[in-house]
Amino acid sequence: MKTRILTALLLFPPAIYVIGWSPLWLFLAVVLLLAGLALHEYFLLCRASGFRVLAELGYAGTGGVCLAEAHAARGGANLTFVVFGVFLLLTLAAALVQVREVKDYLAAVATTALSVLYVGLPLALLIPIRFKDPASGFHWVFVLFLTIWAGDIFAYFIGRTVGRHLLFPRVSPKKTWEGSVAGFAGSLLAAWAYTHWAWRAADGVIVLILAGLIAIAGQVGDLAESAMKRSAGVKDSGSLLPGHGGMLDRIDAMLFGSAVLWLALSLKDLGIW
Repeated sequence: MKTRILTALLLFPPAIYVIGWSPLWLFLAVVLLLAGLALHEYFLLCRASGFRVLAELGYAGTGGVCLAEAHAARGGANLTFVVFGVFLLLTLAAALVQVREVKDYLAAVATTALSVLYVGLPLALLIPIRFKDPASGFHWVFVLFLTIWAGDIFAYFIGRTVGRHLLFPRVSPKKTWEGSVAGFAGSLLAAWAYTHWAWRAADGVIVLILAGLIAIAGQVGDLAESAMKRSAGVKDSGSLLPGHGGMLDRIDAMLFGSAVLWLALSLKDLGIW
């Protein structure tokens, strides 16, 4: 417990700086670092599950979509889908050469493509969320991270103390309904507190609605990563962060949350809501 808390306290100040004040180049560098660490653990899970994976292409594809989003954030054309299309075609072609057994071809292509869709693209989407609208972007990233962090904290402590009813035992034998509900409530509380004290210009109702969607998506992301670990027969994706496991363990909820937030803000820009 002490190790978990100490690790969180050490990571909190640099995370706050990067979210709120870092220039685009530093934000991009941090995103690429997080992506590289999380991809390494993802590839280990794939191999432990018995899948052949083309790791080099996964790293390259992720780097490509991150750079494409950074290019768009600087005012250039958005080439993310072009980059992903090229990555997918290269993966299909490279697997023909690198995968010896034809029966492993589909799994190798699928797991490699998923590396970008699951890890790379959600992290890359943090860039437009943060930099597309300088006036509100950093606020939305703060809401995203505070929602996920508060949800994790509330779910962890309430689940450990009063949790009795298992949420999804075949995927995660320790997560409970009590912890899940507490995590959701904690996410909303954190979003409300942020708009009340730090972002008073925001529409509080909209922020709470999006925080609720982020919280739900985050819990699904947590369960999805738990299923991957169970498939691989491991408890944690890695041991990089003492008390927290690996990088993928730390950002699994945020991956889903960032995609949902980006989608919601994109629909807003289109005038759909």
